[in-house]
Amino acid sequence: MNYTRLRILELAPGGAETFHTGGDELIVLPLSGAATAEVDGERFELEGRESVFSAVTDFAYAPRDARVEIRSEAVGRFALPGAAARERLTPRYCAAEDVPVELRGAGRASRQVNNFCAEHFPADALLAVEVLTPNGNWSSYPPHKHDEDIPGVEVALEEIYYFEVSGGGFAYQRVYGGMDVLREVRSGDRIDMPCGYHGPSMAPPGYDLYYLNVMAGPTRAWAITNDPDHEWMLR
Repeated sequence: MNYTRLRILELAPGGAETFHTGGDELIVLPLSGAATAEVDGERFELEGRESVFSAVTDFAYAPRDARVEIRSEAVGRFALPGAAARERLTPRYCAAEDVPVELRGAGRASRQVNNFCAEHFPADALLAVEVLTPNGNWSSYPPHKHDEDIPGVEVALEEIYYFEVSGGGFAYQRVYGGMDVLREVRSGDRIDMPCGYHGPSMAPPGYDLYYLNVMAGPTRAWAITNDPDHEWMLR
């Protein structure tokens, strides 16, 4: 993985962590709990959320070459999705109510997408979204890929999937074409996907599925190719 980054930070009550972003830009995304994120001396109070299944969260953006300090008064877990950045932008805060929420698909292929760092968000290289798949549903479906630059059709992006499953349950992820994965996933698991068709992501009955998608590549744009064998479902 040359462009994408992801770290999960866990803080005990009163805990703090300080680091430098180096050549990467990143987002401080609460998975559970609240925090104070300080970026180059600018403070952002993150209200956070109880869990990834309870609400959309606010977040903070940190550019490359920045000093970041994250503090939490209570127990907290935070995702730090990042990407190798070319330009240094300004730190910023985004409120939860400003995150575009999309309902995608239909029937047993329906899911909720929280587009917190999609193309509308002013990042240099990072693309990142959250997907919530209700129990019994499939998402990342029909399967799609974005591992080639095909003008007007597809843009090459690496991708990381980070998973959480409600109630201590399990789910399944399929990847094929360039890599071959059929894996049971549980909370805290991740799969790196430099190539191939992604999907489906399968939530068994009884267990809701959350995953964080982190994408980056030479160009910041999202253009995909669906598997032609299954694209008929979109017609």
